[in-house]
Amino acid sequence: MQIILRPYELRLKHTFTISRESYDVQQTLIVELQDGEFIGLGEASSNPYYGITIDKMTTDLLSIEHIIESCKDQTPEDFWNFIFPHLKNNMFALCALDIAYNDLYTRKKGMKLYEYWNFDILNNPKTNFTIGIDSMEKMVSKLNEMPWPIYKVKLGTKEDIKIIKELRKHTDAIFRVDANCGWTVEETIHNSVELKKLGVEFIEQPLIADNWDGHREVFLKSSLPIIADESCQIESDVTKCHNHFHGVNVKLVKCGGLTSAKRMLLNAQFLNMETMVGCMTESSVGISAIAHLLPLLDYVDMDGALLLSKDIAKGVIIKNGVVSYSEQNGVGVTLI
Repeated sequence: MQIILRPYELRLKHTFTISRESYDVQQTLIVELQDGEFIGLGEASSNPYYGITIDKMTTDLLSIEHIIESCKDQTPEDFWNFIFPHLKNNMFALCALDIAYNDLYTRKKGMKLYEYWNFDILNNPKTNFTIGIDSMEKMVSKLNEMPWPIYKVKLGTKEDIKIIKELRKHTDAIFRVDANCGWTVEETIHNSVELKKLGVEFIEQPLIADNWDGHREVFLKSSLPIIADESCQIESDVTKCHNHFHGVNVKLVKCGGLTSAKRMLLNAQFLNMETMVGCMTESSVGISAIAHLLPLLDYVDMDGALLLSKDIAKGVIIKNGVVSYSEQNGVGVTLI
């Protein structure tokens, strides 16, 4: 087995802004595993909030190139457990590698990944489309540009209720909001009452990640469900979030890929928590990987490739929130 690393710059259709950053270009790393006639593709994007750069992922992966390339015919679960000690300090790199290995393994078996997992895809949830923070005029314009049944609106400003009130004038779609750690306990509890009146389904990560006393208070007093994101990064965080959040948003890059994400979601279901998977700004390689987890989810945010001015891959197709799988085996993606 051979590993090849391919860095890309993904240009966005619009400047994307959340409560802590703005950007027009997203750097991402594609991992390609080759084994004879078969290849597997995986992806992880850079992220300054978590201190992850393309150079760091590349360096860490190449440092264990000989270990990766010595593996053959292990199950994805055994492969993840074998590689984890070597990449436990860079879960983004582990994510890209894990997706690529899942893809390769199931392509060699002549199966789609969800078939390998024996998942039923008949009741998959629809994905939302994200509206980033911007001027009110531009946020309305983005909403009108992409008619959609479910929107996730990025908040964390002093005008958050005003923003949702204005957007509500233009659509009766379901709204979800994500404050990206931008609110206080008091703001969250107050906003939850007002947002519920405006047809908001849930609030994602209103408080800073480690404010566990605050999370507990909001959990008990909020008028809307609260979904953890920044507070739920790795497998052990799911149990930690229990009775502090109503659900968890699992990100593949933060937990080390599909293999660990699947375990996290099953644990959340066991704890009677709502389940969600979110994406970064990424190509159809990473987005197509998420699609195979859909049968485990109550909610999903897999619009990352829809935000790009030009994709670098072909995989799942998303229309009006509905996700359709590729005809290809494995994760079901090819580079363009």
